[in-house]
Amino acid sequence: MNITIIGTGYVGLVTGACLADIGNNVFCLDVDAGKIATLNAGGIPIYEPGLEAVVESNVAARRLSFSTDIEASVAFGDIQFIGVGTPPDEDGSADLQYVLAAARNIGRYMNGFKVVVDKSTVPVGTADKVTAVIQEELDRRGRSDLRFSVVSNPEFLKEGAAVEDFMRPDRIVIGYSDDDNGREALAWMRRLYAPFNRNHERTRVMDVRSAEFTKYAANAMLATRISFMNELANLADQVGADIEAVRQGIGSDPRIGYSFLYAGTGYGGSCFPKDIQALTRTARDNGKALRVLEAVEAVNDDQKSVLTNKVLARFGTDLAGRTFALWGLAFKPNTDDMREAPSRVVLDVLLRAGARVVAHDPIAIEETRRVLKLDFADAPALLDNVRFVSAKDPMEALAGADALIIVTEWKAYRSPNLERLKALMKTPVVFDGRNLYEPGTMKEAGIVYQGIGRNSQ
Repeated sequence: MNITIIGTGYVGLVTGACLADIGNNVFCLDVDAGKIATLNAGGIPIYEPGLEAVVESNVAARRLSFSTDIEASVAFGDIQFIGVGTPPDEDGSADLQYVLAAARNIGRYMNGFKVVVDKSTVPVGTADKVTAVIQEELDRRGRSDLRFSVVSNPEFLKEGAAVEDFMRPDRIVIGYSDDDNGREALAWMRRLYAPFNRNHERTRVMDVRSAEFTKYAANAMLATRISFMNELANLADQVGADIEAVRQGIGSDPRIGYSFLYAGTGYGGSCFPKDIQALTRTARDNGKALRVLEAVEAVNDDQKSVLTNKVLARFGTDLAGRTFALWGLAFKPNTDDMREAPSRVVLDVLLRAGARVVAHDPIAIEETRRVLKLDFADAPALLDNVRFVSAKDPMEALAGADALIIVTEWKAYRSPNLERLKALMKTPVVFDGRNLYEPGTMKEAGIVYQGIGRNSQ
């Protein structure tokens, strides 16, 4: 099948590469000429495990191409995936300008039946807006005879495991309109995803609005579990309970399960923060208040400061002359994504309190340099107090440190040599934002240890 992907960001590039990998011909469009030049030169603009190899093999097989030619992109694909960004607007709602611009281009250049797929995460009712924009362009051209249908096919990709998630999905949600054009579009989508259903049927077919809602509902549920466990963890510290024991106790209940029950420094990234904001905004626009989700967001905002609150409680509010090692910058492992990363809050508090920071991350150092220029635009001189060490050995960050702060649970941090760790540091104090270590083990090693909800021992 001939497929067009509009947008070569995280969602679009993974979708295009993986659809090419199962034998489709895929045309990836982006208006960013620099990004397309990078892709055509063999570069990958994002870090995602396994993606570079998939892109490289399918470009070599001539099944995957990249271009800025909008008219050619519309002509190419019978199915047009819209995978552009939907950043939060000032009021928290999803900004649909890029989605609607893509739709307008489809209407402007299409000359035959098109299946238009909303792959971006978009609010309920977006398919109606996309439909209206395409129809408006067709009417303007005098080509109202041309047929199309807009389908909702939300992505459920985890950063750091996106290729695996796409190739082995737990579900494929397709929302369609129950009319002649919609039923034809559904048939196209079933054919496209047939290779993923050979083992068992993974497709969930529903109306368009339900499909749009499903994406937000899924992320809202996961974010709720995270904030709930973080609140319990903070209480566990107060009452002398161990949140890890609690996690295992409740996770063994099959009605609850173990997923997304780890206490930590709060969620970040490109999805949860903006999706919670967008869903609560949709509720307000419809005269409803999603009080649970409003609390989820508030808890998460507070949780990003949990580590620095512990640091300030131990060392005081004036950190001049103090040096802190920081392990982990990206919001989660196996990505360089710094959007809404808790490490940014940690760096902001420490540097503005006068501290020096020596930071390590296997992947995200360059992206961190970029975002810190924005975060400290008002005080660029403070960035002189940040140093990044080799991505090969996190221990390099520890020399002379007053404390180690762990923000991201990279595998390289899970089993350090505790004797070396203690010897390198000025004072052996660890603030563990991901509960990587057992408090008893750290105590035996002579290391002062503070986790999240694990400080009863």
